[in-house]
Amino acid sequence: MSRIVMLDTGPLGMVTNPKTSSAICQECKLWLDDLPLKGYEVMLPEIADYELRRELLRVGKVAGIRRLDQLKAAITYRPITTEVMIKAAELWAEARRRGRPTADPKALDGDVILAAQARLVAEEGNEVIVATTNVGHLSQFIDAREWRLI
Repeated sequence: MSRIVMLDTGPLGMVTNPKTSSAICQECKLWLDDLPLKGYEVMLPEIADYELRRELLRVGKVAGIRRLDQLKAAITYRPITTEVMIKAAELWAEARRRGRPTADPKALDGDVILAAQARLVAEEGNEVIVATTNVGHLSQFIDAREWRLI
């Protein structure tokens, strides 16, 4: 069994931010570097890559895209599969039935896609934690923690 930390978009944006003068970004980069020393494998879910990349492209942040690509090459990348999307649809419907939606009914809802990826990785026999800045939406589905608390 592996201990895996999946990165949500918030921490992913902080660790790929080329502005090293930001205290929070520097703290997050140090945190990420420390995870393997604590026995964690770091995983980049495709949905988090997509959410960050689209914004970096929109605002023309070439250095941020370059750092995202470097990180993507250095850690485990988890693509979106049909199995992930089926699980995400189940989670989305479950959240709606309970009256706890995570996004507008017409939105793609990246949170449930990330939660589906995390659940499927956990079903492979791994301990999975999603490192996020948005614990509220994700924690109804999976073990989601503020990145500083891992």
